[in-house]
Amino acid sequence: MAGTKKTDDFKELISPFLKSKISQILDTKGENSEDFFALSNQYYKNDLEKIIEANFEKPRHYQSELSVYHDNQRVKGLERLYKSTILIEPTTVCAAHCRWCLRGQYPVQTMTKDEITLATKWIGTIDELDEVLITGGDPLMSISLLEFTLNQIINNSKNILIIRIASRVPFQDPERINDKMLDILNKFRGKVRFELATHINHPVEFWPESIIAIEKLKSVGFKIYNQNPLLKGVNDNFETLEKLYTLLRKYDIESHYLFHAIPLRGMSHHRTSVKKGLELTNKLSSCGGFSGRSKPKFCVLSDIGKIVIYEDTIIEKDPKQNRILLKSGFNIDDRQKWNPSWKKPDDVELNNDRTMNVWYLDGEDN
Repeated sequence: MAGTKKTDDFKELISPFLKSKISQILDTKGENSEDFFALSNQYYKNDLEKIIEANFEKPRHYQSELSVYHDNQRVKGLERLYKSTILIEPTTVCAAHCRWCLRGQYPVQTMTKDEITLATKWIGTIDELDEVLITGGDPLMSISLLEFTLNQIINNSKNILIIRIASRVPFQDPERINDKMLDILNKFRGKVRFELATHINHPVEFWPESIIAIEKLKSVGFKIYNQNPLLKGVNDNFETLEKLYTLLRKYDIESHYLFHAIPLRGMSHHRTSVKKGLELTNKLSSCGGFSGRSKPKFCVLSDIGKIVIYEDTIIEKDPKQNRILLKSGFNIDDRQKWNPSWKKPDDVELNNDRTMNVWYLDGEDN
């Protein structure tokens, strides 16, 4: 989760904490070690990013921005794909730039306090919304902005019962999870349910400092869950994933989604095929090597939303364009009701019952 000023030049940004960890790995394990590759492939800029594939024209993978008004003013900073959940982006600033980031090619921006207030007032008028995802960027990069956002949600959006915060700060800059932040977060405890979504992609990322940071967030009422992408050279093998989900269980972090790496401009070198991801998750689901409570759902983020992949989800293949047609339960009439500014993507095919099938660009295993 990050922003960049130029869509074709995503700046390399590695936090001092991560730099120190990478340096330690180089000293102790060397540049050919799995742990080094797991981090360098996530954070080091690669010349392969300059290759813009023919099917990757769009800087954004999907469109979900809301175009709505409140008190005759345009509401900014909101996205919506689903009935009960709204997404707000106070800032696009991050501690480090994940090279595979969905939002890495979004413009750099920070919402003003007036924009946040207006957005939360509009949210408060939509009864069917009961959950807010605060993302960006990384909301924990500015605790003052996060505190203001939380206050506005709680004061202006009485319909919201759950607030989720998306952050990699515990694994990129864990010292930010300090007493000041905890005191602020603790003020909101009991007013809504708090959850924190993170991306732990490899076992090496369970640094002692990060484990402490996670425990601190739990102490002020946060439930932590993980949704990680399947990345070439990072975690695209059974042994790594088995260890990862074992550790998630050990530290009481819920395993949510294993995402197929999203098709983004210049990022195809991070992507496996969907078939490989399905084979890995099938093996994980029946291996008996770790707790069944830790098994993730294999999912793609398509142009119309998240689709969990099962054997019958793929209904057609187009080898010439290396794409697959996915079955979904998303109804186009519902989607346009929830977000009137949403437009049907060209890669969507409608069924008789108005549910949508969507073409999705596959990856390569070699």
